[in-house]
Amino acid sequence: MKRHSADQIRNVVLLGHGGSGKTSLVEAILFRAGVTDRLGRVDDGTTVSDSSPDEVERRVSINASMLPCEWKQSKLNLLDTPGYADFIGEVVAGTRVADAAALVLDATAGVEVQTERYWEMAKERGLPAIIVVNKLDKENADFDRAVGSATQVLGCRAVPIFLPIGQREQFRGVVDLLAQKAIIYSDGKRSEEPVPEDMRDAVAAAREKMTEAAAEAEDELTEKYLEEGSLSNEDIVRGIRKATIAGSMVPAIPAVALNPAAADIIADSIAAYCPSPSDMPPVTCTDQKTGKEEKISASDGGPLVALVFKTMADPFAGRLTLFRTYSGTFHSDSTVLNATRNTKERIAQLFAPKGKAQEAVPTVAAGDMGVVSKLHETLTGDTLSDDGRPIVLQPLRFPEPSLCFAIHGKTKSDQDKVSAALHRLVEEDPTLQVSVEAQTHETLLSGLGDLHLEVSLAKLKRKFNVEVEMGTPRVPYRESIRTAAKAQGKYKKQTGGRGQYADVWVEFEPVERGAGFEFVDKVVGGAVPRNFIPSVEKGIREAVDRGVVAGYPMVDVRATLYDGSYHTVDSSDMAFKIAGSMALQSAVQQASPVLLEPVMDVEVIVPEAHLGDVIGALNGKRARILGTEPSGGAQAVRALVPQAEMFAYARELRSMTQGRGHYSMRFSHYEEVPDHIMQSIIAKAAQEKEKSG
Repeated sequence: MKRHSADQIRNVVLLGHGGSGKTSLVEAILFRAGVTDRLGRVDDGTTVSDSSPDEVERRVSINASMLPCEWKQSKLNLLDTPGYADFIGEVVAGTRVADAAALVLDATAGVEVQTERYWEMAKERGLPAIIVVNKLDKENADFDRAVGSATQVLGCRAVPIFLPIGQREQFRGVVDLLAQKAIIYSDGKRSEEPVPEDMRDAVAAAREKMTEAAAEAEDELTEKYLEEGSLSNEDIVRGIRKATIAGSMVPAIPAVALNPAAADIIADSIAAYCPSPSDMPPVTCTDQKTGKEEKISASDGGPLVALVFKTMADPFAGRLTLFRTYSGTFHSDSTVLNATRNTKERIAQLFAPKGKAQEAVPTVAAGDMGVVSKLHETLTGDTLSDDGRPIVLQPLRFPEPSLCFAIHGKTKSDQDKVSAALHRLVEEDPTLQVSVEAQTHETLLSGLGDLHLEVSLAKLKRKFNVEVEMGTPRVPYRESIRTAAKAQGKYKKQTGGRGQYADVWVEFEPVERGAGFEFVDKVVGGAVPRNFIPSVEKGIREAVDRGVVAGYPMVDVRATLYDGSYHTVDSSDMAFKIAGSMALQSAVQQASPVLLEPVMDVEVIVPEAHLGDVIGALNGKRARILGTEPSGGAQAVRALVPQAEMFAYARELRSMTQGRGHYSMRFSHYEEVPDHIMQSIIAKAAQEKEKSG
């Protein structure tokens, strides 16, 4: 693959709801570009981008794929992204390094749930877009309805630049509004004909709308259009390109991705109307030496600045790192600085994907994308730069996980390997999080949904030969007391030899939430010798960690040792440790014990139409609604919700809002569990204790 300048490159991310045909569309473009010698199919598991075992098995895209091809004088870097919400992290990475978006709609459904969400992401990034209305040969397909839904739901100005000739089983090609000719598809080949007689009026009207949109792109074109009543084809192309880049127009294209000949007009439109890296505004970065922000443009002669947007574990090549060069020239056989981690990385050979293979390349120029293998420290989101110019780009920001499971190895061998395997998994997928709950000692794996976690566990087995089981995590409850109580802890044991004796009096009282545990020594007159007081404290602390009511650690308690007695021969550290523990056990029963539960600060983003249902469901989860406020065309609901009620909320919210709602949460505080719920928790803990022996 030859080297291309920045103005010849098009970095385009394909976005759309699952099943809209993005992967098939890319497959057709690669085939027409000569990258592949046969047309793969999703249903057969033979496409270039959906090549992992999980994707082949499930017939869905799971990973974002970078698929470059040369198209006439341009190089298209196509980023095929998943359409399912569970893999939105891949979409985040794709939109971050793209300069434009191709929004793929199913002609039978128009704008669907995930299309809306991905469109918002593209708008936040300021990405120009084109719309591809796919599957026009399917039953109930309707090009005008799909384009209308884009205008109505997405709020964009979708303007057709081609019209379909027939729809559903009658679909046979498109009319090029610019050239005013018919392009007929037959058996994977294309031919040109005059515009069908029965479409001439529709074509004239559509061309007029297209010309008007192009004319509004700049003053010179507007004046010319008003004076002459028309524009030349060259003027229209210029106007459409400017309007597309400015975001005032979104060209709409009819397509049938499974017909490879249909891919030509899409690739032509991407090359003609989508921006190059040179057309995009400079990118903000930070000079690590000075701490100052600066702007960089896509210049081969500038300092090297490259962003890693994906990391993959390849069974043959090892770790593969996908990056985009924003400035400078990335060279094979070089050393670069990971400016994010301040470590150097040796670059052996750079590659460009070519179908399912990798083609060695000497350089990756500014604005282009490439692959390098076997980097040791570099992970997704890191910036690579020249050693002398440590420049860092803004990191990728992935959504927080919304679903959490406790996992453990199926066998002792699996359990020994779980930690290392999970670490490798998280390196590859930043939307996963692994943690160990300090109280329950459970390993927790958090992700974006059921399918996301299911696929992750399948990877554990396939890549690392580790099998695990999932379960609902234990809630890390805490125990405390409501009132003060005094209790004696007296330990007396006589055996054949030396006995054991310790006697303490301790007052236990509640303290403010979040204070933890406090031990106070108020012994006077040597009732308890000074050398035994640390043992009393240790015994109480260990009992506090074990809990009294249901086996959960106690918090927000002050223990004051104020009296006791000892035996000059039989007293020992162990005896006083046991006595301290006994005092706690006795006092808690008198001090109105209570369970505390973690409460989460939850924010739910939902369309206005689902607001009442969401609030009602949260109230059913013992939530305390803090308020609502507008959020980007939707409503944001803030609430405090017990963690125990949130483990299955990701599924519930998706079902309740048809996938249009999403949420985030973080720990807020602990508060008392209602008495009726507390009793069931205590009973369950007793059963588990009895069962474990």
